[in-house]
Amino acid sequence: SIEYMFGIVGIPVTEIAIAVQAVGIKYVGMRNEQAACYAASAVGYLTGRPGVCLVVSGPGFLHALGGMANATMNCWPLIVIGGSSERNQETMGAFQEFPQVEAGRLYNKLSVRPSSLEVIPVLLKRTSIYGRPGSCYIDIPGDFVNLQVNKSSVKYMECCLPPPVSMAEHSAVSEAASIIAHSKQPLLIIGKGAAYSRAENNIRKLVDLCGLPFLPTPMAKGVVPDNHPNCVAAARSTALQHADVIILLGARLNWILHFGLPPRFRPDVKVIQIDICAEELGNNVRPAAILLGDINAVTKQLLEEFSKRPLKYPSNSEWWKRLREKIMNNEERSKGLALQKSLPMNYYTVFHHIRELIPKDCILVSEGANTMDIGRTMLPNYHPRQRLDAGTFGTMGVGLGFAIAAAMVAKDQTPEKRVICVEGDSAFGFSGMEVETICRYNLPILIIVVNNNGIYTGLDADAWKEMLKFGEPATCVPPVSLLPNSHYEEIMSAFGGKGYFVKTPEELQNALKASITDKQTPSLINVMIDPQSERKKQEFPWLTRSNL
Repeated sequence: SIEYMFGIVGIPVTEIAIAVQAVGIKYVGMRNEQAACYAASAVGYLTGRPGVCLVVSGPGFLHALGGMANATMNCWPLIVIGGSSERNQETMGAFQEFPQVEAGRLYNKLSVRPSSLEVIPVLLKRTSIYGRPGSCYIDIPGDFVNLQVNKSSVKYMECCLPPPVSMAEHSAVSEAASIIAHSKQPLLIIGKGAAYSRAENNIRKLVDLCGLPFLPTPMAKGVVPDNHPNCVAAARSTALQHADVIILLGARLNWILHFGLPPRFRPDVKVIQIDICAEELGNNVRPAAILLGDINAVTKQLLEEFSKRPLKYPSNSEWWKRLREKIMNNEERSKGLALQKSLPMNYYTVFHHIRELIPKDCILVSEGANTMDIGRTMLPNYHPRQRLDAGTFGTMGVGLGFAIAAAMVAKDQTPEKRVICVEGDSAFGFSGMEVETICRYNLPILIIVVNNNGIYTGLDADAWKEMLKFGEPATCVPPVSLLPNSHYEEIMSAFGGKGYFVKTPEELQNALKASITDKQTPSLINVMIDPQSERKKQEFPWLTRSNL
């Protein structure tokens, strides 16, 4: 059943929000439709049941398109209900009239205007969760909102059953097992599709049974805990570049995995692709074996196959030796940066202290450029579906919406779990006013803004003053710069939460301890870092080739 609705009310949908509260659905009023839509989509990922986003017609609908696209690209279930102009005013230039159903088709699995009130229950939920999940848009004309119908004519459906579970062909499972058994340098890549399908128990069994090295994609961190001895995330480039057999568990060979192509992969790599969506199979690289089906069910099939013909990949192989050596080197380099004493702090120092003090079972939300990339390597996850970030679409602005959704779900399901939202200062700017939403609903979210005065890099206060001597800011300030030393924590204080402005490791530790100890109050820690702090040198430039 539907439990959560996020939105912004106005003509013609205000009565809908009032009515959903009357039947026990929780309604969270947001400050921007985009953030509302991101929040509703995150509920779909966290619970497996769609959240609902409610928006007004015209501009309200358009503001929500980013959330619809983001949900569909990430394969998360979402229902968006949009008000629209009254049917008898169509083509007359009605208030906020816009071809919403047509516009929605690009971004949604389903975009429809129901022919009558009676059929709405039939349309609502199944499409978003069956097959590959995604966003669905339902258009509600203004004259529908207060229309009355005979209750007996409404086409009620029983609560939507869970999606049917499909399994791979037995011959394909056998073929895949044989390829894995003959590999010299195997690698298991776990994608967020595996997290969504609740496959963690079977995947952990597979990793332990076969002794395979595994690499999680960003949001699949925690499906198998990051501290598991077989996790090779700290040797990512080496693992991808030299694996001879790759098992893709609900991960796609898109830009995040460099399309599966050289120079990031071997030209002769054998890919075993496991996915719920037939259209995804064979995308960019021709697979050696195809397993079409639910990730959890197919992993169980593989486990059954390996119980008949046991496989234990040797932990003393040359492949493991090479991976462990790379892991050690990379961890040493990060540690060296983390323990630097110079001020202002760098990213690694900040994340080192955050990692030491935050609860191990917290839900981590992260966005920003360097903030998200470095945070992914420095902040471990031990449980599935407890990392939310910019995702497949690389969307900035998702952070506070995701954090609000996670806090609402946690409040009902695991009230002891904290939500910690780690934002770059630029990323925070996209949805910063949602701090008021957080305080209004008293959600004890901890926001940490890693503030480098810019997008990628910024300027310190002295350099900023010098820059302004050259003339009008619009002609001389670098496009990546933001105002130095902005006091974002004061936004939190303004709405009744707790704000901290920190510049040193000691101040950061004190602010973290105070925020984590206070389990009732939202807080924001604004951490000033070196504006020129960057990621440690990578083996390959961003997206393999540098565009700058």
